Amino acid sequence: MTAHGGSNGEERHFADAAADGRLDSERIHAKEEPAAGGTLLLEGERIDDLERNGLRLIQHKDVFCFGMDAVLLSHFAKVHQNEVTIDLGCGNGIIPVLLSALTEGAHFTGIEIQKRLADMAKRSVRLNGLEEKITVMEGDIRDAAAAFGAASFDVVTSNPPYMIGGHGLTGANDAKMIARHEILCDLNDILSQTAKLLKPKGRCYFVHRPFRLVELLSGMHAYGIEPKRMRLVYPFIDKEPNMVLVEGVRGGNPRLAVEKPLIVYDKSGEYTEEIRRWYGF
Repeated sequence: MTAHGGSNGEERHFADAAADGRLDSERIHAKEEPAAGGTLLLEGERIDDLERNGLRLIQHKDVFCFGMDAVLLSHFAKVHQNEVTIDLGCGNGIIPVLLSALTEGAHFTGIEIQKRLADMAKRSVRLNGLEEKITVMEGDIRDAAAAFGAASFDVVTSNPPYMIGGHGLTGANDAKMIARHEILCDLNDILSQTAKLLKPKGRCYFVHRPFRLVELLSGMHAYGIEPKRMRLVYPFIDKEPNMVLVEGVRGGNPRLAVEKPLIVYDKSGEYTEEIRRWYGF
């Protein structure tokens, strides 16, 4: 994913994106390919090069584009050899697709309630020839354990809606509203299903907003998921954090490791070396 310069406009973009918790990948995606995907592309869609193992992703700027939060979560998550993973609220499939390249996991499942996004994710899976590696299901997160069975996954990931009800940015775009606001599911739904889906000692990984960190950690603990690792994400070293990454273990022992801060931009406004490395610059 090609880097963009750290101009004042870029800084403003990050600040604006921080307000609704997401960075539009339209500003950080790599080589945008022409609409040459044949029947895999619908009107207005594009194919973005993820610059990871030749992987590509179908996106639509007016429907849904993945954000930096999804990329950071994919790098923060640990999926070991032969483990099976589910992503709750997979959107257009960015996290399962990235995890298939970044980890040695055996299989990745995504569940997405929005028909258009689930369809985009399925077509991205076909575009990359990953049908044997990734499965996408259109369905309600709240029914995930009933659909897949209790204790059926080693790892659960989720980049859930950050905003409570009408809090934060609003607009007419239903797909983006549902992705950003707790309209069709809330944090409690995510945590309750995670606890049911995880095998004993299974791991979960979340990205969320710091203003909901207490709610996230206390909710995890209430469902028998012990927070084990946390990392705060700062746009600049002298700014407040606007994202937090958390790992939990079902039935784990109490002990939380707080990792060093993840800084997105250096003083000159360029991406830091760690962010550049994660994006494959």
